[in-house]
Amino acid sequence: MEFKNLKVYQPDGSFRTGSLTISGDRISAAEPTAEAVDMGGLYAVPGLVDLHFHGCVGYDFCDGTHEAISAIARYQAQNGVAAICPATMTYPEDKLSVIAEAAASYRTESRNAALVGINMEGPFISEAKKGAQNAAYLHAPDADMFRRLQKKANGLFKLCDLAPELPGAMETIEALAGEVRLSIAHTEADYDTACEAFRRGARQVTHLYNAMPPLSHRAPGVIGAAADNDEVAVELIADGVHIHPAVVRATFKMFWNRVMLISDSMMATGLEDGEYSLGGQAVTVRGNRATLHDGTIAGSATNLLDCVRSAVKMGIPLGQAIRSASTNPARAIGVQHDYGSLEPGKLANVLLLDDELNVHTLLLRGQLI
Repeated sequence: MEFKNLKVYQPDGSFRTGSLTISGDRISAAEPTAEAVDMGGLYAVPGLVDLHFHGCVGYDFCDGTHEAISAIARYQAQNGVAAICPATMTYPEDKLSVIAEAAASYRTESRNAALVGINMEGPFISEAKKGAQNAAYLHAPDADMFRRLQKKANGLFKLCDLAPELPGAMETIEALAGEVRLSIAHTEADYDTACEAFRRGARQVTHLYNAMPPLSHRAPGVIGAAADNDEVAVELIADGVHIHPAVVRATFKMFWNRVMLISDSMMATGLEDGEYSLGGQAVTVRGNRATLHDGTIAGSATNLLDCVRSAVKMGIPLGQAIRSASTNPARAIGVQHDYGSLEPGKLANVLLLDDELNVHTLLLRGQLI
């Protein structure tokens, strides 16, 4: 397939007028021929990479079945996400083992987003900042437990979240820093504790601002510590519910090329309002707001492409939003050789968007979806 007259996304977040040639399942370096289809100036952007979400269309990744993974991956592909790294919830080790084994034995289907990793969001988190996680299954940070689960997952865990103030957390960070990307999450950590966690090897912050102390002029906390450490990337939920638009804009100014948009979506995404569950807890969904019955926000009901659209409406340039939803997360979980840009040799995961960011054409590994 050959396309010309496109505004083609570049890895730095800019666009250039040009063409795309697809050969098999890859982007080709070949120049287009006279047969190339004129696309009338559409935007060409890479398939998105969601490294933190829980479910959609009535399924949760923690269902621990191939049926659930397949349904989730199909919906994600239909909505512009080429690669997924779904998150577990806080559960006991035996339940997490079942989830890990199901993921390890799953094989990506042709019209589905590729399962490229797992994000271990719980159970190494603070009870005071547990959010929608189940306190009954919290566990102290434990490198040996993680390694047992990683073995069950056949190495699929790409992220491990923890609260660095917990007993054993710093030792766990040091032990695992060379084995998995560590992310500060659901935490009461102050600035100094967070800085120490980053010094020992943590490189990410889970859903910045949510489930952590706020940024204050006298107590900068995790947010200030992340801003001061150039190697640290931050997740951001730009669904219009979790974060005020002014804070989204400020975050992109503060962190620039270290922002990763995530959906944090739960099983109600893609379905009507109603009663659902997350981590075994009842969740009410109204519009794109999902809450526990006590009012606590419980993930989102928004897919990642809609989060990109939302960020753009908030004033984030399209190229910067795409970089944060594709290039940056692909690098974070080590799949940038295949995902995150439209460079020759990468998988041909391509979204062609009009000026209103509606999907005109969607290609998944070179296949027209």
